[in-house]
Amino acid sequence: MKVNLEKIAIDGIDKIILRMLMQDARTSILEISKACGISGAAVHQRLKKLEQAQVISGSQIIINPKILGYKTVAFIGIYLDKAMRNPEAVKQLRSIPEVIECHYTTGDWSIFVKILCSDNEHLMDLLNQKIQSIDGISRTETFISLQQQIHRQIEV
Repeated sequence: MKVNLEKIAIDGIDKIILRMLMQDARTSILEISKACGISGAAVHQRLKKLEQAQVISGSQIIINPKILGYKTVAFIGIYLDKAMRNPEAVKQLRSIPEVIECHYTTGDWSIFVKILCSDNEHLMDLLNQKIQSIDGISRTETFISLQQQIHRQIEV
């Protein structure tokens, strides 16, 4: 692995390690070492270097929200009355558990969020009672996702 300013060059072994872990973060070091043809200690060292270079920023369990009753995915474009209201609006959005992503954007909206709701009624309640009541939010545009057709990480 070569570090050049903000871009990291990874080699073939790093790619094998990353691909295996992206497929299943619980893959054992032993299994990875066999696939790469290097020792477990070497895999461990490479993982440490990838973490230090911030190529890897953690691992996580992925929960299926539908099984927990969250069947509606929506995206909301949020218009602020003043750009300076962004930090406070984001702080309040952060306190809403259904908001799972929040982006500061260019274009028409100041903020773009992704939310999970149990159904359309839950979505309407969330919009009317929590999101649109935040100081500084002048209006919103909501898009309901009918089906997620692509879900992936960047390829290595």
